[in-house]
Amino acid sequence: MSTHRPPTLTPTGQPSWRHRRFDRDHALGLRLTLAATAAFLVLVPFALLVLGAWAPLHRLDTAVTDALHGYAQDHPAWVVLMRVWTEVFAPMPLRAVALLLVVWLLRRGARRLALWAATTMVVGGLVGPLLKLLVGRDRPELLDPVARAAGYSFPSGHALNATLAAGVLLLVLLPYAGRGAARVALWVAAVLLPVVTGLSRVTLGVHFTSDVVGGWLLGVAVVAATTAAFTSWRAHTGLRPVRPTRDGVAPEVERHPGAA
Repeated sequence: MSTHRPPTLTPTGQPSWRHRRFDRDHALGLRLTLAATAAFLVLVPFALLVLGAWAPLHRLDTAVTDALHGYAQDHPAWVVLMRVWTEVFAPMPLRAVALLLVVWLLRRGARRLALWAATTMVVGGLVGPLLKLLVGRDRPELLDPVARAAGYSFPSGHALNATLAAGVLLLVLLPYAGRGAARVALWVAAVLLPVVTGLSRVTLGVHFTSDVVGGWLLGVAVVAATTAAFTSWRAHTGLRPVRPTRDGVAPEVERHPGAA
């Protein structure tokens, strides 16, 4: 005997908001709800730890910042390298690359995939500055700094946007990478981009380690949420299920432009 409970209806005869959000037969609502809840459970406590200057986190931030700042002062060439990296992979250049990707997808007729890529970058790009204002954390104060930056510190916009761009490029390009060395190289690049970008911000003394970790977490949460929405749309349109980290979000586009 089935244990599936009938939906609670609104006065207009439609299923209630609660039923749409948690009914396993409504994949879009369920996955978006789970993704948003997961992001909330990870990011909010972490932001509160930063805002409340939790002692162990504060000591870790201070120790890493002091160590990397000392190394930077003793190695000018390292500072130059980190400055170049942080400029080349700053938010605006990465957004420009994402825009080129969106244009390329549109030219291939993959309108929904282009919309997913654009939405991921825009949502993350808006949430990051909003969280900066809500937390209002000051940047590190160092004697004889090797670099300066304006604005609040948490989360790192460079780390956030590098994570967003890496996630979008990875999940769009995976179907083109085959199964060999190209796939490995794509994954390595997708990991190194946000990791080295975050390292450059701490090395230059313009962010704490927790700022960078916060940017990574927020970026992963946004990519996960928009990917859940996109894969749910796929299921509703009858396309075959995919594992995004293995197949990409729309593997059929590689063979059949315009399919997504």
